[in-house]
Amino acid sequence: MSQSIGNTVLAYARVWHHVDASDRVLGKLAERIALVLMGKHKPIYDPSVDCGDYVIVTNATKVKVSGLKAEQKMYRKHTMFPGGLKEVVYKDMMDRKPEEIIRHAVSGMLPKNKLRDRRLDRLRIFSGNDMGIFKHNIIKRWEDGTLQQAWVDKRERIS
Repeated sequence: MSQSIGNTVLAYARVWHHVDASDRVLGKLAERIALVLMGKHKPIYDPSVDCGDYVIVTNATKVKVSGLKAEQKMYRKHTMFPGGLKEVVYKDMMDRKPEEIIRHAVSGMLPKNKLRDRRLDRLRIFSGNDMGIFKHNIIKRWEDGTLQQAWVDKRERIS
């Protein structure tokens, strides 16, 4: 006879992950961060429940892009006034706000729903190696920028 315990508090506990963005490709890094923010690496994943973890990204200035994106990619925003379209090239954005490049990429990888802002609030990005007080919270690290092997094996079985 088996019993189902159900979703316990321990299953929904949030863990802090550390990611080093040095020499990582921006798109692949953003995809993996979005998976952890959504909680897809947990067995209790439900699209309508916010069960993801915290992610701390360091060395945001050392992230790489492939191809000619460094010269051609544009970040656009509008002030909502006539003629208020502002365009910033990737290189200028990397000099001014390297954190916003990763945040923008991860935001594009998350589903466009009411949970998106809550998930992005759990993403902490630092341009250098120092993460301040958050270094005491870290439980899991991705030195090579990938997820745990069990998660990769599970994805290969599904597809």
